[in-house]
Amino acid sequence: MEIAVRKARDVDFRVTAPPSKSYTHRAFIAAGLATGNSVIVNPLESVDCTITRNALTEMGVRIEPGGRGYLVSGTDGRLRCRDGLVLDMANSGTSLRLLASVALLCPGTVTLTGSERMKERPVAPLVEALNSMGASIRYLEKKGCPPIAIGGSYGGGRVAVDGRISSQFISSLLLAAPYAARDTEIVLPGQPSSRSYIDITIEVMEMFGADVSRMEYDRFSVRSGKPYIGREYRIEGDYSSASYFFAIAAVCGGRVVVDNLNPDSCQGDREFLSALEAMGAFVRYRRDAVMLEHDGVLEGIDIDMSSSPDTVQTLCMVAAFARSKTRITGIGHLRYKESDRLESIRQILSAMGTGVSVDESGITIVPGRMRGATVDPGDDHRTAMSAAVLGLGAGDVTIMNAECVGKSYPGFWDALREAGFV
Repeated sequence: MEIAVRKARDVDFRVTAPPSKSYTHRAFIAAGLATGNSVIVNPLESVDCTITRNALTEMGVRIEPGGRGYLVSGTDGRLRCRDGLVLDMANSGTSLRLLASVALLCPGTVTLTGSERMKERPVAPLVEALNSMGASIRYLEKKGCPPIAIGGSYGGGRVAVDGRISSQFISSLLLAAPYAARDTEIVLPGQPSSRSYIDITIEVMEMFGADVSRMEYDRFSVRSGKPYIGREYRIEGDYSSASYFFAIAAVCGGRVVVDNLNPDSCQGDREFLSALEAMGAFVRYRRDAVMLEHDGVLEGIDIDMSSSPDTVQTLCMVAAFARSKTRITGIGHLRYKESDRLESIRQILSAMGTGVSVDESGITIVPGRMRGATVDPGDDHRTAMSAAVLGLGAGDVTIMNAECVGKSYPGFWDALREAGFV
């Protein structure tokens, strides 16, 4: 599918943020392991979340659709997987990493595999940590990457894990830890990337009754034998998906109101709004919505986005329309996402006339005279959606393979159509 995006000015629209992808993954996992039944209300319906839900079903969790979401029958941590089960995670790194630890609660061997891109994405820090705790995990092709055959047990105890490539390694260890043979202590030798996603994991675990303690982002402890308890859990709106609409108002000028957003959310991508404020936009939080207005000039900024990784591409697109350069740091781990996102940003913005330089520390955007282009997002949903911001700001942008947004926000193009943008 191709989408042609035309230039827009002085926008004024209202949209509802879709449910959070991060919360949806974690809530289904906690509910699937819990004692008793849960109702997951307002979950995100997307390709990635369906992969996690289907994988849990294959592991013996009963999940049934209901009027407000899904009824999940908890397994009390006793998954019922057939030996030799193979689960295809496609290109969902979140599903594969979070479920790698959970798979140790199955009685037999479980193999996690995925797309060709998935087979290039690193999992070694997680595998090494799990193997040191009693797992027996083998690489079936390239060392350090999926596919992996998972056997053995989750023994718990003290373990060190490097979370600089992905905080999902820590989240994976945390989510299964209530069912370890003994208490689990996770020690981080360095600061993890995307720390806010660990906050989301701990919030979900505690809401389902787990006993988790922490010392900043250096050490985490989870009590064994304190299981998740089934409950009703409502998924809040997604700041990552909302970021594109805030960016449109910032670039085109005008006003947007995004409903279904928790103003007190621990989602790190909420900080995207602080970045836009620093560039000159006005932001107002309401009870369950956020309004952004902008009618002036955007200024370049210098910012660390290590805790807001999923909005980096969008911020780069906004920076292309500022009147001075922008420097973004703390984002080296974006090379290991669905695509090498730093290289994607460089290629797209360079093709459209913007100066871009990428180094080990981050990326620098130097605004130039913008021109149209055809963008191939390379099956990366966030590249496709951030390219829409470019198109609305500069005009004459065609996005190929636009259906890839289904990974996290299947209704994205419909939302833009309803607003009259495509």
